[in-house]
Amino acid sequence: MHNPQLNKNGELAHLLSIEGLPKAILNQILDTAESFMEVSAREVKKVPLLRGKSVFNLFFENSTRTRTTFEIAAKRLSADVINLDINKSSTAKGETLLDTIDNLCAMHANLFVVRHASSGAPYLIAEHLQRTGRDDIHVVNAGDGRHAHPTQGLLDMYTIRHYKKDFTQLRVAIVGDILHSRVARSDIHALTSLGVPEVRAIGPETLLPKYMDKLGVHVFHDMNEGLKDCDVIIMLRLQNERMNGALLPSAGEYFRHYGLTPQKLALAKPDAIVMHPGPMNRGVEIHSAVADGAQAVILPQVTFGIAVRMAVMSIVAGN
Repeated sequence: MHNPQLNKNGELAHLLSIEGLPKAILNQILDTAESFMEVSAREVKKVPLLRGKSVFNLFFENSTRTRTTFEIAAKRLSADVINLDINKSSTAKGETLLDTIDNLCAMHANLFVVRHASSGAPYLIAEHLQRTGRDDIHVVNAGDGRHAHPTQGLLDMYTIRHYKKDFTQLRVAIVGDILHSRVARSDIHALTSLGVPEVRAIGPETLLPKYMDKLGVHVFHDMNEGLKDCDVIIMLRLQNERMNGALLPSAGEYFRHYGLTPQKLALAKPDAIVMHPGPMNRGVEIHSAVADGAQAVILPQVTFGIAVRMAVMSIVAGN
């Protein structure tokens, strides 16, 4: 089956999901990001790779951090960046998603960065562009529904590679609300593609999807057991809006069982790193002593995120 993300030469034309991407492309993105880390250290943090191109940030759902890092990344590539706060604009007047896209194409857009509450929205846009013969316009998924968040998955892989070098020797635990997490889904596909031998999912039964074993993931409901000898721990944000449902007892109860404390962290390898896609709920999924501790790499993740998003945009729009 043709992967809608690749052009006819097998190059990356859109980034919609990590699922189905060849390992070679994942490595190409990570290697490119590494070269951009050096740009970020310069006094003038700009390269002319996307000069003259227009990047439209289409955020149908709020996200300060993701939108900001995409904006910084596009500007560092010398692109013109247009931020659209769609909640307040035309779709509110009843215009369809694809009408909005057609209008922006008429304004000579080259790249759409899309975040949408509905799973599959970025695919819909990419298919529409292909169907209408606009192969020179690219789509990057910045998070769709519960489905995927590929650039977060890639920056997580970059972080792991930066600190651990070799994927093939690692034990990685993903902890928390995996059921609602598009980050977890992207991470799992990336980790398995890059050759991580053991991926663990830790959380209460109500927050773990039923199909985890089909993805080759080892499931643990006991945090102490699941963290044993791990090299990497990826904590997920507990979506507070779900705390009042029937899925969970209370924030305090959750923290007692699944919050990452210094005591629980001590069960992992002594040089284990702790990651979190942010924003963190301190005292719910992670103890402040861990979040601010020596093993946390949560702020470097944000820095790496800019280089990774530069890499993705330069590859899809530069091909």
